[in-house]
Amino acid sequence: MRLETEAFGDAAFDTVIVGSVTEVKMPAADSAVVRYVKAAAKTSRRVASICSGAFVLAEAGLLAGRRATMHWAHASEFRVRYPDVLTEEDRIFINDGAVWTSAGMTAGIDLALALLDNDLGGDVAKLVARLLVMNQRRLGGQMQHSALLDMTPKSDRIELVFAHIRRNLRNPLTVEELADVANLSPRQFSRTFQAETGQSPAKAVEQLRLEAARFMIEQGRHTINVVARETGFADRERMRRAFVRTFGVPADVLRRTARAERI
Repeated sequence: MRLETEAFGDAAFDTVIVGSVTEVKMPAADSAVVRYVKAAAKTSRRVASICSGAFVLAEAGLLAGRRATMHWAHASEFRVRYPDVLTEEDRIFINDGAVWTSAGMTAGIDLALALLDNDLGGDVAKLVARLLVMNQRRLGGQMQHSALLDMTPKSDRIELVFAHIRRNLRNPLTVEELADVANLSPRQFSRTFQAETGQSPAKAVEQLRLEAARFMIEQGRHTINVVARETGFADRERMRRAFVRTFGVPADVLRRTARAERI
């Protein structure tokens, strides 16, 4: 297989994007790639990295004192190597001044849409998202890891329970009700659910409520009181406590962060 390349030359770029590096122990501060990125950044409007490309930006001195993210698997090593960077491994992407960094894999798409939004507006970004068959745009503040991935059911009956929970989040959802859906006694249901998901039914219901509430909060279309009611938290204060316990911040702070990222 042949790949034809062409030297960039000395032309200035509007945006310099550094992709993932195959070995994060690279690159050395004096490598040709680092030297090139450092020089290109001086004449570019902004620089960005995807996944472990953040190592290149850090070696080039472009992340010192800035907030940055990357794939969570690289965060521990990154934090040790670059203590002067404010590493936030739980973010999808981060914009700090003229520097953008993102997590890995599909987060690169979220970064690209954010750059489009920044340059051409939300309507263009939404159009591109639709062309990419994305059912929603993720904001930078969203977490890389969803707790729901740890609760994948192994049987059809527990899958039916999850579907029932999602359809009825605004309701109380007792163990007895969920056991009826699974056609098990409450005791059998609790044991089976715990064995398949690693969570108690009550904890799983709260996680599903939190995921739904967080999405609604970040979309910004409903008041916090409405979000609390529609996701089954009964009242705003109960939802606030759940948000602080799980996400470290109350819902109103998350909403302000999401709103700022859309500006």
